[in-house]
Amino acid sequence: MQVKHKIQLLVVALFSTMASVSCQEDNGLNLGAMVQPVPENYKKISADYHIWGASVIKGYDGKYHMYYSRWKYELGHMGWVTDSEIAYAVAEKAEGPYKDVNVALPARGKDFWDGTTTHNPTIFKKDGKYYLYYMGTTSPVKAKQPTSMKHKDWWLYRNNQRIGVAWSKKPEGPWNRLDYPVIDVDENPNAPDALMTSNPAVNIAPNGGIFAVYKVVGKQKDWQPIDLDKDESYQVSKGDRVRYMVSFAENPLGPFKKHKTTIFELKEAEKEHMIAEDPYVWSQDGKYYAIVCDIQGRFTGDTGAFALMNSENGYDWHQAKHPLVLPSRILLKDGSKTDYKLERPQLLIEEGEPSFLFGALGITVNGIHRGHACNLRVSLKLKD
Repeated sequence: MQVKHKIQLLVVALFSTMASVSCQEDNGLNLGAMVQPVPENYKKISADYHIWGASVIKGYDGKYHMYYSRWKYELGHMGWVTDSEIAYAVAEKAEGPYKDVNVALPARGKDFWDGTTTHNPTIFKKDGKYYLYYMGTTSPVKAKQPTSMKHKDWWLYRNNQRIGVAWSKKPEGPWNRLDYPVIDVDENPNAPDALMTSNPAVNIAPNGGIFAVYKVVGKQKDWQPIDLDKDESYQVSKGDRVRYMVSFAENPLGPFKKHKTTIFELKEAEKEHMIAEDPYVWSQDGKYYAIVCDIQGRFTGDTGAFALMNSENGYDWHQAKHPLVLPSRILLKDGSKTDYKLERPQLLIEEGEPSFLFGALGITVNGIHRGHACNLRVSLKLKD
């Protein structure tokens, strides 16, 4: 679309179909109006692996660099907690195909805080360096496989989740990693993030600093650590409700200063386990933005849809004027729809405009929910 045509659209229609991330008003940010039906080949899938969250960035070489979570197919869906690794693939075009290159962040031994698992990456570039944030965990014991939330050893891995960052001068690496989490749990046992921090969404803030939105779990009353030698239920160890927090930093490597209260909350949903999940965040025109999974449909009216949220300060969040980004059942190019919602949204933004939305999709196999998993690429285009 020509620049002249874009200007005409803004003057004539203000917020009708314009959804560029360079818009001046939230009224114009309508990502849902840009969503295109998904062709069959817009999919990252493997017979050998479950594939989950994928983050893509355009490199200095003009190629598209993808970082995604994967774990061996035979481990089943819940193996992401114990055995995920962040793999690396490259494509000549944003729509793919993406060819595997190597494992960007492999397991490095249980003595490291992220020694067994790296998962759910998100990437951005700042001051000539690439920063790759992720969830890492470890455990002193090897989990029984196939693993399950019914196993106490699964909760050892889950409760040890922390947020890390790797950095490199090139998207292909090599990657440097901190030997400690960049966002750790709070020492206060009553804090909402006293048990674990996970699933980072990190980007450049309006002031040029860094902001991070992430999943947290606190310790409920009478919480006890996992004890594999006792028969008590893991329920006493799994922690409180899932919540989200935000932290701010001047440098991508930290230190991050936490805003103490949780975000994405609604007064009428104070007792709900979770109402928003898996944010992707960015900033534009002095505002903070997030795409979240609308777990209960409270923002879009569609349970499991992707919803657009915004904030003036990074910690007071509201649903946007046009909250629906992607419905819970995604339209495919052949006219059919997916059987299940997408998760883990990630935007690819090129020259100030979103071009693709990436999302993880669980596939039912032989009646097994999430019997397989892949990542879809959803094209985003402005209407003529």
